[in-house]
Order: sequence, then structure tokens, then C-alpha cells
Amino acid sequence: MKRAGEVRTRKVADGESVTQRTSYFVYLLLCDDGSYYTGYTNNVASRLERHKKGHGARYTRMRKPKKVVYVEKFSTRVAAIRRERRIKTLSHEEKHDLASTCSVRVPH
Repeated sequence: MKRAGEVRTRKVADGESVTQRTSYFVYLLLCDDGSYYTGYTNNVASRLERHKKGHGARYTRMRKPKKVVYVEKFSTRVAAIRRERRIKTLSHEEKHDLASTCSVRVPH
């Protein structure tokens, strides 16, 4: 298991090694009932699919996610978790305002 900010090494076609730093993302989902769900992951597209299939959080199983409305990138898991906690303390209106400041492109 990789730790926050660890460097991953992978082989490319010619046998050369390439290193990659893991990125983490905090995301905000808009649910069918108009509520917001906040989470963090290292793969937003995959995590959204898990939520949609009912394999995500209990909250999203009950309030079906419609779409990702906000994404923020971090270089460490710890930084992402801290930001996630901060966003979770925001009111519904503040989350709405945050979502409206961002044009979302879901990273793969």
C-alpha cells in the first residue's frame, strides 16, 4: 500500500522506469435530493462510479449522486483529509457557493 505523497514507479514499454507522485482530490457531489456529499480520493472518476453503483458511502446510497460539482487537488493524503473536514463543516449555502466557483473537470 502506498502512503500519502509516496512516489510510484512503473515500467514503460521500453523497460525504462517512470516515477509518479500520487495526487489526492477532495470532491463535492450533488445528490438527487439537492444535498452535497464531500469526500476524498486518489481517483475521482472511479470513486464516482463506486458511489453510483451503491458501493460508496451510506449517505450516497440513500441520496443517489447526480454529478461532481467541485474538485480540488492535493499532493498529500493528509492535506486532502484536512480540506475535506473543513468543507464538511460548511453550511449548504457555503457548499453551493464553493461549487459555483469551480468549473469541474473530473481527473482520471
